[in-house]
Amino acid sequence: MAVNSFILFNGEYHFKDDFGLSIKNRAFCYGDGLFETMHANGTEIQFFEDHMVRLMYGMQILKMSIPDVIKTNIIKKEIIKLLHKNKLYQGVRIRLSVFRNDGGKYTPSDNNISYLVETEYIENHHYTLNQKGFIIDIFKDIKKPINQFSNLKSSNALIFVMAGMYAQEKKLNDCILINEKGHLIEGISSNLFLIKGRALSTPSLTDGPVAGIMRKQILKMADSVGFIINHESSITENDLLNADEVFLTNSINGIQWVLAYKEKRYFNHNSKKLIEKLNSIAFTN
Repeated sequence: MAVNSFILFNGEYHFKDDFGLSIKNRAFCYGDGLFETMHANGTEIQFFEDHMVRLMYGMQILKMSIPDVIKTNIIKKEIIKLLHKNKLYQGVRIRLSVFRNDGGKYTPSDNNISYLVETEYIENHHYTLNQKGFIIDIFKDIKKPINQFSNLKSSNALIFVMAGMYAQEKKLNDCILINEKGHLIEGISSNLFLIKGRALSTPSLTDGPVAGIMRKQILKMADSVGFIINHESSITENDLLNADEVFLTNSINGIQWVLAYKEKRYFNHNSKKLIEKLNSIAFTN
């Protein structure tokens, strides 16, 4: 495994141990930023265009200026060069962060942005289904509000931090967040899917989950293999208890199947089939 030595900042490469951001960085001070977490297999970045579409949509919502390097394919070439410089040729986690430039207090001086790319070796160069099913619960301490920021992957992630701490305290693999209406919406870093018979359901984006890239891919695949899809309705605890299968999705792990919620136990037959199809779509080699 190669030593990961470089980061990319605004088109320039720096040794990560020598690099630092200003204490006035707006993502640090105000959560004024967005990020994308992407999976790569060598220099092949999975679903890169979808990630960029989501990033630019979020930047528009936050009234950030979108530079040409992000509008065009330039940033992809810069990231691939970074992977080469760090000698990462198998499984890679890529984090692309954008944040409004220093200046101002709550009200920014302008809407120009900076971008930072970090890379990290991971073992799964393809998507691999977890051998041991997840044990989950519902995190009810804090309810996620429904607004125009709900679907974004923003630097303000306190609710996910608290959910992660809850899962850790309860010795869970993950937990499900709820919105202000009490509907189930997502995992700590993943979207939620339920299967009942041939019906596949995931919470509506109007209920406030992050608009996951892998969520989008699963919905495309499910349609092609004959599932009856429901992605426009709310999900309740009763739906969770009545499901045959439950799984969580994100861009790094693909699909992770759930074994148990309380006394309920779930299968993983369709999860296995879907991750095989996902790999056939996501990787050209």
